[in-house]
Amino acid sequence: MAADAAEEIRGTAQGNAPVPLSVLDLVTVGAGRTATEALRTGVDIARLAENRGFHRYWVAEHHSMPGVASSSPAVILAHLAAHTERIRLGSGGVMLPNHAPLVIAEQFGTLEAMAPGRVDLGLGRAPGTDGATAAALRRTDRLNEGADDFPQQLAELIRFLDDDFPDGHPYGRIHAVPGPVQATSPGGVQSTHRPPVWLLGSSGFSARLAGTLGLPFAFAHHFSAQNTVPALDLYRDSFRPSAVLDTPYALIGVSALATDDEKEARRQVLAAALNMVRLRTGRPGLVPTPEEAEAYDFSPMEEEFVRSWNANVVHGTADEVRSGLDDLQKRTGADELMITANAHGGDVRLRSYELIADAYGLPAA
Repeated sequence: MAADAAEEIRGTAQGNAPVPLSVLDLVTVGAGRTATEALRTGVDIARLAENRGFHRYWVAEHHSMPGVASSSPAVILAHLAAHTERIRLGSGGVMLPNHAPLVIAEQFGTLEAMAPGRVDLGLGRAPGTDGATAAALRRTDRLNEGADDFPQQLAELIRFLDDDFPDGHPYGRIHAVPGPVQATSPGGVQSTHRPPVWLLGSSGFSARLAGTLGLPFAFAHHFSAQNTVPALDLYRDSFRPSAVLDTPYALIGVSALATDDEKEARRQVLAAALNMVRLRTGRPGLVPTPEEAEAYDFSPMEEEFVRSWNANVVHGTADEVRSGLDDLQKRTGADELMITANAHGGDVRLRSYELIADAYGLPAA
């Protein structure tokens, strides 16, 4: 890694935000909308985020979910690299057990060549889908093996990224291209830089591993809120200084939606919660409209799920969302807040990021 790796990882708070603010985009597809529209909205959000001082924009790998069009993070990031100039772009994350490490090293080496110095490689060990889809992706039914082998897969990937397999290793003569080998080849003028690696998690496993390896850590507070503080404590307690970081750095993903009217915020998050009800009960679909959610007959068990789910969604007017984000940052000590806005319409999501930027006095374009 380059000596400035920590500078790429650690953002700078803008305006009067307590920590750097970033964006996590699931490229959600609403009922009556297309994946093309969702991807166009992603470009609009990335551009707004860049112009308003958000630190990074990540996309997450999901599969077999009609309402989520982010099955191919590297492809989306290449598209975004062509439409942005400064903002960091990355995966939040690539689900490493679904892929051969060499493939990911090649994909993100290519992204690094496209957008030098602004690509992040966030890695998770979950499949990002159901078991049957994971088996189809991996061409194996032994799914536990992928998760159990995650530390070894991670080590192999980093070796490919750094092009530093030891002498005698079976992969010693294999090189991820684009990558550092090009700089050491005769006449080579390529950069030896490679994307910083982040570990993602929703429990303690990746928290401990990230700390032990001295890597930055991203926690999925937006769907595992009860584990946030224990996981961050474990990460900090386990942390060992490395060539990448001398002190811990942890961001949390948080679901937040700001609207011009508090009632509208409640309508939008109800629709997003109905989408989660369907996903959790094996009925994934497009994100429903607020009107569909208001007309839906929730069972008592579903109502309880919605209450529990929305308790961890920061929503309301811009001032209410700012207050909620401030409280969450103080409670967790997160070094960065990565905001995901889940709503049916792309215009609502775009407006939410704009309102949050205004509430924190982030710089205008």
